[in-house]
Amino acid sequence: MPSNPSITALPQSFISKKKKILEQLAVPSDEYGDLSPKGSIDEGIRDLIDEINRIDGCVTTSSCAGRVSVFLEGSRTVSNTEQDGLLDASRIEASSKSAGVGGKGGGGRWLFVSHDPVDIQSLTPQWSEMLGMHREQTGAVDSLLQGNSHDARFIHFKFEPMILHVLTASLEQAQHVLAAALQAGFRESGALNLTSSTESPTPMVGIRSMGLALESLIGFESGGQGICIVPEWQLKALLEISNDRFVENTKRTERFRSLLKETGSVKQETRRKGKDGDEWEDPQARRERKRAEGLKISEAAKQTGSLDTTSQTPKHVLNRNDRPQ
Repeated sequence: MPSNPSITALPQSFISKKKKILEQLAVPSDEYGDLSPKGSIDEGIRDLIDEINRIDGCVTTSSCAGRVSVFLEGSRTVSNTEQDGLLDASRIEASSKSAGVGGKGGGGRWLFVSHDPVDIQSLTPQWSEMLGMHREQTGAVDSLLQGNSHDARFIHFKFEPMILHVLTASLEQAQHVLAAALQAGFRESGALNLTSSTESPTPMVGIRSMGLALESLIGFESGGQGICIVPEWQLKALLEISNDRFVENTKRTERFRSLLKETGSVKQETRRKGKDGDEWEDPQARRERKRAEGLKISEAAKQTGSLDTTSQTPKHVLNRNDRPQ
């Protein structure tokens, strides 16, 4: 497949990073691993990643096709007993590992993750059990939370649409990718690293859409167990809404994929066409071809003994003896 004609020399830093990433992606699926909950590339986005990585000036660095999950926050604080047994330096380190505002860090973990819609019709369990929680009596829940809500580790239900990070070799290539993402509906997309003091910039394009995201508080942790605090019908409703958003997420992802092809960023099976429908040629290549054709015509004329290359039979060249007296 031909490369994008607008891509010229690629920065060496980009070439090195892309080579390393592609080597990692080439590892067999059963040996590959990453830092995501699943530990591998989502099948629903694998073809898109392969297409992007075939672009000379692009390489994907992280991705998620979209997921529905139940997440238990990490610990917000270190207990007084633990603090008393730590030196000052250790206290600082322990504090830095505590969970932030979003609940990540500090030992937070996923109780349930799916990168595909949940088949609600064929499943008839307690939704709370399927999502990694159990139930307590209403009065027991109130007593467990009373006076302890600040330090409680809450459980969140989340739907997160596709997110993709693409390292690009130039500002022009970043613009192609970002324009396709915005037009496809990933309106919170953006680019970083637009300038560089050492060589040509290699922007990172983040493709995301917070408009499809969904989050709801559904429980908390007590005694090492997740306790659900919302009714079963509400959990089912959240799953149904998430399934609908999976459908829209897929549509936007396919639009993004199509727009990348239309802008010429993705390598195509067919070559670019000119105005007259003939195969497109780079101006320099066209000059070289015309020059070579001219040399062939001139050589052919010399061999036939005539400079007239338009006639099928060479004209008779008169010499002095042929001239009439």
